Amino acid sequence: MQIFKNIFARIWAAWGLLSFVITFLIIFLPSMIAWLIPDPKGQVYFVRLSKYWMNVWLFLVGCPVKITGKENFIAGKVYVVVFNHNTLLDVPLSCPYVPGANKTIAKASFAKVPVFGWYYKKGAVLVDRKNEKSRSQSFEAMKAVLAEGIHMCIYPEGTRNRSNEPLKPFYDGAFKLACDSEKEIIPCVILGTKKAMPVNRTFYLLPGRLKMHFLPAAISTNISVNELKEKVFKVMREYYVENV
Repeated sequence: MQIFKNIFARIWAAWGLLSFVITFLIIFLPSMIAWLIPDPKGQVYFVRLSKYWMNVWLFLVGCPVKITGKENFIAGKVYVVVFNHNTLLDVPLSCPYVPGANKTIAKASFAKVPVFGWYYKKGAVLVDRKNEKSRSQSFEAMKAVLAEGIHMCIYPEGTRNRSNEPLKPFYDGAFKLACDSEKEIIPCVILGTKKAMPVNRTFYLLPGRLKMHFLPAAISTNISVNELKEKVFKVMREYYVENV
């Protein structure tokens, strides 16, 4: 049975890639209008269009997503939103389903991809993690994004979690950003992507239900960066373990 499952998963991955490209080409030109609209309204438009795209694509690949906890976002407030990161399938979830205008910290190298790079740059603050100057510039850019009234989305694990632990240790960046900007952190736990797209398999996709749960905000004032990091890590780990 496993061999048939593996064959199906690779055929389904091919369908996933094909349907991703086709649906992207359909929404590409409408999404580029966002460059002409001043932020944060331009980013609100961009995120809404991204959500429509993802709703269609996730339906086509049999991976519907259930969102809970959106009531933890208070209208008019700006947050640093942090996600766990198991697979590449987490990435198209992080921007579209966050309530309101938002941007994601992302690898600068992806912006070089023809056509897709223009879309990618609109939704992200770009960083070359190997370049100290780039890291410093991206941190200031993220502070500017928050100041514009746009949420900043970050994966504090840095890269995909290939370990057997629920979460990898967090880096300081997201928590330093929250403390320096005096913005609360909203943790988000993503479930189901690890089964749909296992990190240890190449070109592999299975249909399955996905879940995103936004947890109550963590206050970043009168607390050290390390204390905030440990507090958010504990909350996210506990939720993951209880609901996986």
